[in-house]
Amino acid sequence: MAEITAALVKELRERTGQGMMECKKALVAAEGDIEKAIDDMRASGAIKAAKKAGNIAAEGSIAVKVADDAKAATIIEVNSQTDFLALQDDFKAFVADSLNKATEQKLTDAAPLIAEQESAREALVAKCGENVNIRRLARAEGDVVGAYLHGHRIGVLVTLKGGNVELARDIAMHVAASNPQFLDPSQVSEEAVAKEKEIFLALNADKIAGKPENIVENMVKGRISKFLAEASLVEQAFVKDPDVKVGDLAKKAGAEIVSFIRFEVGEGIEKAEADFAAEVAAQVAAAKQ
Repeated sequence: MAEITAALVKELRERTGQGMMECKKALVAAEGDIEKAIDDMRASGAIKAAKKAGNIAAEGSIAVKVADDAKAATIIEVNSQTDFLALQDDFKAFVADSLNKATEQKLTDAAPLIAEQESAREALVAKCGENVNIRRLARAEGDVVGAYLHGHRIGVLVTLKGGNVELARDIAMHVAASNPQFLDPSQVSEEAVAKEKEIFLALNADKIAGKPENIVENMVKGRISKFLAEASLVEQAFVKDPDVKVGDLAKKAGAEIVSFIRFEVGEGIEKAEADFAAEVAAQVAAAKQ
């Protein structure tokens, strides 16, 4: 058996795109024969999975799970390249398994889950032919935690002090629909306010030209007040009853909104522009190799 050196592992990593531990395991199984290790990895679908890792996965699913006592909940985002795959049973099973493990282990970060699920992820990629990634997860704990899932694309967790699960779920549904940026006006940074002021002045340059400074100042204050109301959850009009603010809704029920977490599939991921002709050409070229 050939010695499994760091240089051998490095060479296999460079040739396959796989992780260090996967390469070391493959070399051990192949008794140090790098060509056999590559053949074995190809046969298992691992190299196919590695190649797919370069493809942008901006579709997928959000999943949530609330504890039986409603004092904790976990939310997770798992990405795929197409929404079609997100609706398939194999992908759903991977998401459910990942969510269950995150919940059981009370994970607050995706890194341990990504490592634990890597073999299952590679098997799914090899089977479906698409890149799949566990992107993020979060856990909420408190007196009352409620969740709302809008299809498989938007998920929300809301934590309350007091109140009940139904109230938390109603507020979570509101968050899904209205997408507030902050919990309350006190959380709005000075930078965000300054940016909103800058935008307002730029958009209304013609209207404020020549007006007295105090008038312009009042106009800016009015816009900032409106911005704070629109961006803050407690100041927003409740979607089920626009005459009631969300914060007042909670107060009437003897509750206080502590926090919220909102995940939407693919938010923040830069999607590549599809070039159908180039994609077909690449596939033809690959088939000739």
